[in-house]
Amino acid sequence: MSPNLPGDTTPAGDPLTLLRDLTPQVLAVLVRRGADFAAAEDAVQDALLEAVRRWGDAGGRQAPPGDPKGWLVTVAWRKFLDARRSASSRVMREVRVSLEPPPGPAEQDDDTLLVLSRCCHPALTPSSAIALTLRAVGGLTTAQIARAFLVPEATMAQRISRAKRTVSGARFDVPGDVRLVLRVLYLIFNEGFTSGHRPGADDDVDLAAEAIRLTRLLVAVVPGDPEAAGLLALMLLHHARRPARFDDAGLLVPLGRQDRTRWDTTMIAEGVDVLQHALARELLGEYQAQAAIAALHDDAACAEETDWPQILGWYDELRGLAPGNRMVELNRAVAVGHVDGAHAGLRLLAGLDAGLPRYDAAAAYLHELAGERAEAARRYAAAADAADGTAERTHLLMQAARMRE
Repeated sequence: MSPNLPGDTTPAGDPLTLLRDLTPQVLAVLVRRGADFAAAEDAVQDALLEAVRRWGDAGGRQAPPGDPKGWLVTVAWRKFLDARRSASSRVMREVRVSLEPPPGPAEQDDDTLLVLSRCCHPALTPSSAIALTLRAVGGLTTAQIARAFLVPEATMAQRISRAKRTVSGARFDVPGDVRLVLRVLYLIFNEGFTSGHRPGADDDVDLAAEAIRLTRLLVAVVPGDPEAAGLLALMLLHHARRPARFDDAGLLVPLGRQDRTRWDTTMIAEGVDVLQHALARELLGEYQAQAAIAALHDDAACAEETDWPQILGWYDELRGLAPGNRMVELNRAVAVGHVDGAHAGLRLLAGLDAGLPRYDAAAAYLHELAGERAEAARRYAAAADAADGTAERTHLLMQAARMRE
């Protein structure tokens, strides 16, 4: 299931994928040798660029060496030393373990989790943690990350620099909270999934696909964590629908109206399999419950066949796992509307904060379900005014117009 397990130094079919999988391991080696995190990360990025130039593809370039990790460590360490020498004329102290062989597989596994933990340090803001994770663990350039988030490269460079300064003094010998790592990976996925960005240029970054890749690495490192597997399943089950989320004109298509023949059934099958193995551990968590809801949506051949009673049951489980989560309550109200009638869902919605994101969209949907077209149109228009993205705003305005017809 995982493309390149941490600790595997055998060149993969795609050298660029191998490079990015090895990034956290190489970074960890440099930090263990005494390099500051920020300086080590810069050196690793330079080594990755050198590797891409030398063996990034088969177009007349060199093939990856037999030990690509060892090669990257050697080049990155030289880059680090060169940077140190250029910054100061002082004679560097003799570096311990400079000639020691690379760590064994178990330590490599630990390295991946350690670097992820540091990049998702609780002292970082979510946006800084995302940027640092994509740079230090994902192996992406600052320019690529900036394009993915539609901000100037200089702005992203400052964000990453601040993040590296924040975590430079953090301990590196004990992994951090895996839950923080899962949260950051989920944020990366949502950014890619909801943006509607469909990569075209060769160097464009698909954040949703990158989040899945990084989550696969994490699952390989912590195979006994059912929530890590639950998050991977959740991503796969949502990502499988992505080809149908936009029509040929680029307009957003809601789940109930998507052409389900365009869904990736292979990805759905993998997501279900990952979820079933996670649920078998009987340690239910939020991501597993959300994945179960996504699986029920994916299992329906058409919107009318959606098993809403089961979905409502999973939302009840989710309420117990995440008490006070208002977005869970909002989505549960929609499920109640399908099971017990639209007005039952609207009554639940009335008890929630009207300022919640997508509150008006949910209310509009339930009023439409109840046949109250005028109120549905008003609510869709209000939801459009509060929408963040152009695609979502256009879709909601079209829904409002449809209700007025």
